[in-house]
Amino acid sequence: MVQNETNESRLDRIESKIDKLADAMISLARAEEKIIALQEDHDNMRERMNKLSVKLDDIQKSVDDNSRTVSIINKIVYAAVVAAVGAYVAHMWM
Repeated sequence: MVQNETNESRLDRIESKIDKLADAMISLARAEEKIIALQEDHDNMRERMNKLSVKLDDIQKSVDDNSRTVSIINKIVYAAVVAAVGAYVAHMWM
C-alpha cells in the first residue's frame, strides 16, 4: 500500500511536470506566432519605406528641374529689368 501511494505521488509529480511542459510549449508557440507577425510587419514596413524612398527620389528630381527653371526665369527677368533700366537711363540722357 505504501508503494502504491509512492507510485501515485510519483505519477502526480510526473503529470504536473508534463502539464508545465505543455504550458511552456503553448507559451513558446504563442511567442513564435508573435515573432512571425512582427517579422511580417517589419517586412511590410521595409517595403513601404522602399516605395517612399523611390517617391522621394522622384520628387527630388522634379524639385531639381523646377529649381533650374526658376533660376533661368530669374536670370531672364533680371536681364529684362537691367535692359529696361538701361533704356530708361539712355532715354533720359538723350
